Amino acid sequence: MRVLLTAFAMDAHFNGMVPLAWALRTAGHEVRVASQPALTGSVTGAGLTAVPVGEDHRVEQVMAAAAPGVFALHQNADYLEGRTELLDRAFLEASTTMLTATFYSQINNDSMIDDLVGFARRWRPDLVIWEPFTFAGAIAAHVTGAAHARLLWGPDLFLKAYERFQELLAIEPEERRDDGLREWLTWTLARHGCAFSPEVVTGQWTIDQMPAGVRFELDQPLVPMRHIPYNGPLPAVVPPWSRTPPERPRVCVTQGMTARTTGFSGLDAVAELLEAVAELEVEVLATVAEGERLRPLPGNVRVVDSVPMHVALPDCAAVLHHGGAGTWSSAVFYGVPQLNLAWQWDDVYRGRRLEKLGAGIYLPPGPAREAAGVRDSLAHLLSESSFREGAARIREEMLDCPTPNEVVPTLEDLTAAHHRAPLSPSG
Repeated sequence: MRVLLTAFAMDAHFNGMVPLAWALRTAGHEVRVASQPALTGSVTGAGLTAVPVGEDHRVEQVMAAAAPGVFALHQNADYLEGRTELLDRAFLEASTTMLTATFYSQINNDSMIDDLVGFARRWRPDLVIWEPFTFAGAIAAHVTGAAHARLLWGPDLFLKAYERFQELLAIEPEERRDDGLREWLTWTLARHGCAFSPEVVTGQWTIDQMPAGVRFELDQPLVPMRHIPYNGPLPAVVPPWSRTPPERPRVCVTQGMTARTTGFSGLDAVAELLEAVAELEVEVLATVAEGERLRPLPGNVRVVDSVPMHVALPDCAAVLHHGGAGTWSSAVFYGVPQLNLAWQWDDVYRGRRLEKLGAGIYLPPGPAREAAGVRDSLAHLLSESSFREGAARIREEMLDCPTPNEVVPTLEDLTAAHHRAPLSPSG
């Protein structure tokens, strides 16, 4: 079976695909990973075969110009916390229009889509697995008749909101059903001789890496899969300091990797945060970009440029972070209580949901995030055993999901059921 995985060029959105790619590879399937040229090093660094397509996207520049409007609109509490049933049509129409113009059509630029369709026509994949914003993968599959599925790295907040939008549009007169995402996909598919299908938005099925207590149950076929921590092509080395148990509770403070390579924010005022948490009787491990200016720090703070989360987290009593999907999921995998400082998108939903499940604390933007609030919240997280118990429960939910290797036979069966053309000779 030939399997094409595709993600737009951003490591944080590609990394969650790597364990499944290797599960398919070791099961004997041919695997290719397509993205813009900027991701080639990350793909080959993961030991996978890269297919550079199109020109690199410019989403950071576009989003930087549009950010005030995009982020202001999406600070709606019902949206951030997953209560999409409470959102009205005006909000959902504006959201869909903005995201299509400033994000979806930028990360899936025309040159990427056209090159990917061309490669798919030549290589004839049996299955296309696409990162949930990389509609180019769904387009290529639809054009060539391949089976295709979305692979989630977080809760399906965006599709949940879009499904609500479709419900509200369905009761409107035809002339008032303005849907920016559908319009863009319709034009793009027409360029390749195809008509729009809702499957280009939803996939034929969805592979979901969220534990059951955090997962959205949508009206879509679902294949649960266990998240396996993977921190990208950075060297995964076990440093000497990590080979002995910490003498005091170890707290990991991380701003994530995406903040280093993009204009999207991580933790603000890292130096102040480190000073605040260092006042506790803890050992602080902070991942901070080399060259970032920090004032002199207390002796119980160790600053490293980077360390793989699967190396650092097993010995940690807590993690303080920006709310990103990779750090969040890795902490769940290792049963580590979380102090979450998210402020945007699905990061907020994950943080609040974990707090409701008793496995962490979410601090919203504002006074609660000043040094004293962070220090007091972390002290509470460390001293209250219920957080460790809650984190252990969510970990078990994640471990109850089948591994990528165990999911492969299901994907083989689904591919055979959905493929619209003869399977490739290697299949």
